[in-house]
Amino acid sequence: MPDQAVEVTAAAIARLAGVGRAAVSNWRRRHADFPKPVGGTETSPSFALHDVERWLREQGKVAEVPLRERIWQQLSAHPAGALTALVHAGCALLVVRERPTAWRELAALDDTELTARLPALIEEVLGERFGQAGPAPHRGGRGQGRPPGDRGVHSRSVNTPGVADLAPSVPLVRGAAELAGEVGAREAFEFLLGRHLDANPRQYTLTPRGPAELMAALAGPAATVLDPACGTGTLLCALPDAGALHAQDADPDLAALTGLRLALAGTADVRAAAADSLRADAFEHLAADAVLCHPPFNERSWGHDELAYDPRWEYGLPARTESELAWVQHALARLREGGTAVLLMPPAAASRRSGRRVRADLLRRGALRAVVALPAGAAPPYGIPLHLWVLRRPGAATAGGAPELLLVDTAGIEGVAVDGGRDRLPWPALRSAVLDAWTPFDRDGTVAERAGLSRSVPVIDLLDDDVDLSPARHLPPPAAEGAAALDAIRERLDAALRRTTELTPPPAAPAPPSGPAAHRRLTTVGELARAGALVLRPGGAGAGPDGPPVLTEHDVLAGTAPSGALPEGPAEEPVLTRAGDVVVPVLGGGTVARVVSEADAGAALGRNLQLLRPEPDALDPWFLAGFLRGTANNRQASSYATTASRLDVRRLHLPRLALAEQRRYGERFRALAAFEDALRLAGRLGEQLVQGLHDGLTDGTVEPE
Repeated sequence: MPDQAVEVTAAAIARLAGVGRAAVSNWRRRHADFPKPVGGTETSPSFALHDVERWLREQGKVAEVPLRERIWQQLSAHPAGALTALVHAGCALLVVRERPTAWRELAALDDTELTARLPALIEEVLGERFGQAGPAPHRGGRGQGRPPGDRGVHSRSVNTPGVADLAPSVPLVRGAAELAGEVGAREAFEFLLGRHLDANPRQYTLTPRGPAELMAALAGPAATVLDPACGTGTLLCALPDAGALHAQDADPDLAALTGLRLALAGTADVRAAAADSLRADAFEHLAADAVLCHPPFNERSWGHDELAYDPRWEYGLPARTESELAWVQHALARLREGGTAVLLMPPAAASRRSGRRVRADLLRRGALRAVVALPAGAAPPYGIPLHLWVLRRPGAATAGGAPELLLVDTAGIEGVAVDGGRDRLPWPALRSAVLDAWTPFDRDGTVAERAGLSRSVPVIDLLDDDVDLSPARHLPPPAAEGAAALDAIRERLDAALRRTTELTPPPAAPAPPSGPAAHRRLTTVGELARAGALVLRPGGAGAGPDGPPVLTEHDVLAGTAPSGALPEGPAEEPVLTRAGDVVVPVLGGGTVARVVSEADAGAALGRNLQLLRPEPDALDPWFLAGFLRGTANNRQASSYATTASRLDVRRLHLPRLALAEQRRYGERFRALAAFEDALRLAGRLGEQLVQGLHDGLTDGTVEPE
């Protein structure tokens, strides 16, 4: 596909040039030679990337479109769709990885010759990594049964594109290979896949890295692993040392992307299939060491009627409303004796009456070993606290059944109750707490009780009329704060209240109607950025699993220390904060601006945040932050393109003042920030004291006066 055929929107142009969308609109109005639209609609036109890039260079707006942005625009504008483009790019990157010399020879050819010869090389590499292509299994659309004799048919999920299919992808393929030369084939594919997932957040149900790594740790070392509902392959990527990885998904595109992702990640034997695992199991004869699965929730048309006599239902036919229990039994059926399965489950699966008979048989036969309650925000759907079920396929050594079931509730772990939520969960602490309970339990069959966190419960105690396996129901509450601890909190609260009194601002002195404020000359953040008085940087770039702590939107609003993790996906250079930077949330319409302290310097900037880095000789950071918080200022700089308010930081106003005068204002704004921090601390301590007294009075550890 020639570059002239790649179309970009105004938003994409803004990203290429590192400006806001308003700047692109201004360019269109003010410059007669700005490229004319070649597609789109009147309200959302699109432009030829080639023409836009040339115009930006001629105007000095950008020296060259970054390679990553060019590739992304080629992928997103592919005539066959972004998913097809991703598969083509992945196939080419696998060739680059597996046949570097052959690729260099092909890359030296012209586009026509490259298109003609590349498919044969792709087929050779795919055949080595995934096996030879075979007939596709019947995919059994929702509500359709499997035809006789079709069960267990396996086909390769990644097919070789033909010459005609590959022709529009040649610029993308060349660009992806060039990026692979800079960062590696795997990292190049992760970048493209991550950018696509970020651009389509509602299209996919993803398993975040935190729960994926915890599930892999619970499964333990495994040579052969299966994920029967693999999605984008995150769970299998969490087991880098496995020798054989088996993936299946009902969506052919996701199955292909997962296969390529796993093949690019290492040297494991990869088998990926595109079919519904419940209706058309591609790995019927597999005996895996481990199964990891994040199954679809609440499916009513999972195959209840046509699969009524399926041999996988060893523990009872799941009810029509219990699709998750069908996935549990499918996972157990694909394990070797003693193999471990870990599934991410909705909390209702532990207590619904329609599933109590299957749950009871899982307990009696020793198949269900642990139920771990995760805090809300761990994985989608983010609003509910999901569960992890750890299962083990019974064998001769476990014929007598498991006498106890491990129950873990992570909601009370420090850092979860107060600061928990999506992107803010303390995963290292969560992982340690769960594994500290699971490891001795897995070894000994029992574990010492930890109040409010974990307990191994005799199976006989769970086999009542409900067979409710919700951890919170069976765990004793954590010990309430004792009288001495409550006294310590009260003393801290007294000190915090005294501090707020000391910091309370003095009475405000009204300015005269004709004073200096009435005649101030104003400027905007955008004008200051163009003049070099400050630098603007958006947050949210991925930094990989070992990146720095992240200053999140929640941290800025709550005045807390950096507590988050950067979004998953491709590793890109994060924006690191410095002391004196000003950070502003861009969503929600709030009036908040935070000056980065020495203690928080070095943190990465999270998503939905804008960093303003003032030049010390031109702008005082506290003066800048104080004026950015003005309510009227925020209102005039906010827009409502959707139901949410978005702040255009470049439109925020502040007065033109000498540096000495800025610092006079800045000292007052700094004092207000200290007062605000003291109020927050007093509020948190007050809530802790009130709740502690309630708990102490109700459980008898504190006596009323």
